[in-house]
Amino acid sequence: MKSIMKFVAAPITMALSLFIWLCAGLISCSAFIFKLASVLLSILALAVLITYSIQNGIILLVFAFLVSPMGLPMVAVWVLGKLQGVNAAMKGFIRS
Repeated sequence: MKSIMKFVAAPITMALSLFIWLCAGLISCSAFIFKLASVLLSILALAVLITYSIQNGIILLVFAFLVSPMGLPMVAVWVLGKLQGVNAAMKGFIRS
């Protein structure tokens, strides 16, 4: 029974490894775009804070934080790390 489970887990592990590799590449390629968008939103937010409305400026600052590398992209990296942990556990099961 254990050998059948290992036989089934091997292709899943390979597909998960390829998916993780693809996602890591996409995250690293999109980092420049996210940084640029964050800088532009921050500048716009400061201009809105000074000239128009404090509430709208704060909303834009929150959006700038979410787009920044410490916002939503960091959540994607965290999820990718958890997937790598699952993949490592499955590989350990296959090797045992």
